[in-house]
Amino acid sequence: MLRVQRRSFLGLGMAGGLSLLNNGRSFASGATGKGRAKNVLVILEQGGLSHMDTWDPKPEAPADHRSIYQPISTNVAGMQFTELLTHTARVADKLTVIRSMHHTTNVANGHPTGTQYALSGEVPGGPVEMPDIGSVAAHTIGSRCDYLPPYIMIPGNHEQAKETRQGFLPAATKVFKTGGKNLADPNWTVPNLGLLSGIDDRRFHDRRDLLSNLNVGISGNRDTTARALNQLGDQAAGLLTNPRTQQAFRLQDETDATRERYGRGHRGQCYLLGRRMIEAGVRFVTVDVREPETDATPGGSNMNWDHHDYIYSSGSCGTVRNAAGGEGRYGIGHWVMMGSTDRALAALISDLDERGLLDETLVCFVTEFGRTPRMNYFQGRDHWVHGYSIAMAGAGVPGGQVVGATDREGGYVQDRPYTPNDYAATIYEKLGIDRSQPLYTPSNRPVFIAHHATPIAEVM
Repeated sequence: MLRVQRRSFLGLGMAGGLSLLNNGRSFASGATGKGRAKNVLVILEQGGLSHMDTWDPKPEAPADHRSIYQPISTNVAGMQFTELLTHTARVADKLTVIRSMHHTTNVANGHPTGTQYALSGEVPGGPVEMPDIGSVAAHTIGSRCDYLPPYIMIPGNHEQAKETRQGFLPAATKVFKTGGKNLADPNWTVPNLGLLSGIDDRRFHDRRDLLSNLNVGISGNRDTTARALNQLGDQAAGLLTNPRTQQAFRLQDETDATRERYGRGHRGQCYLLGRRMIEAGVRFVTVDVREPETDATPGGSNMNWDHHDYIYSSGSCGTVRNAAGGEGRYGIGHWVMMGSTDRALAALISDLDERGLLDETLVCFVTEFGRTPRMNYFQGRDHWVHGYSIAMAGAGVPGGQVVGATDREGGYVQDRPYTPNDYAATIYEKLGIDRSQPLYTPSNRPVFIAHHATPIAEVM
């Protein structure tokens, strides 16, 4: 008997994670329609960004421990950042800064668990592995864009990006990671977003027709999996042959002025690609980026925010693990660190606003925890979950305000404490996702999302 495999007929060259299977469920089952946000763009600056060096200046901290970067005024009276956020200070009227983020447990004080917590809004390690907020959004309300996945991560190619989770949700909700060591490279493309070599458009459609003949009877089958697989094939075929798919990732289509505005480095181009995904109608986008090692940044092999040593170095923090573990990155004030971040974030907020997208896009700038208020022996700052900052903008978030406060050293929350669970609840409320309705595991167990959390009232 001739055995014909479905995959041999389809020249599918999609990268891992680009799945559209939704287990036969309606995308809109969990939406109330009351949310202000149509899309969400999360900037996850992973590694534990130092809040007292950026969003929450502490000029009265002890001299031996305070930041070397001075407070500066923003375009909102009385609202201050540090001088590392000079560009962002000019768009402060569009931002709400929450200075009272904290964890109520030490479970997520390491990077893997901390990143999971930031991505899901649920403390890792519970009886059920919880999905990312983006996966929940993909499952409950889908996307307005039919030629791109509903949940995309840019670029998603480093060690903490593996902490994404679809949990108990169907394969359709898994994040799609674009990949790309350096999006500033003019030759960068998303791999495998087209037909395989040797399969032209005519041949592909011929094989689709043959597959349709083999699938006679499946369309009327009541089996949910069979119908979902048939739908998946149709959707995947449309995605692979839709010229808008590859066009959406073409940074070359942006003007030189726009690309320069965001910054020509990897981080700036990742932020810019995030805007392109939002403009295309993708429901949930996460930008999780660090600058790559280049000729201009020797030893810059892991440039996240994990500044355990030499946080105020003007260059490299070192390349040998002979101190507290901060090797492979540059000092927080270097261009490839806060310099590129400040420029890209300010450009993103302004660009979304000018294009009329900020009113319907919730932008979240987050990190998994903060840094210790006191310097360690190695002139760095360690992990700190007792107080840190995030920022939000768009989708009805009032601009020009600060929510909550930490003490004079930036150590502990003193006013209006919020957790990553509350942050997740805020996103769900903004999207109009009904948290009173459970999601279900494959064994039909009901699971409530952000059930005991409180949305951040000041941004609602």
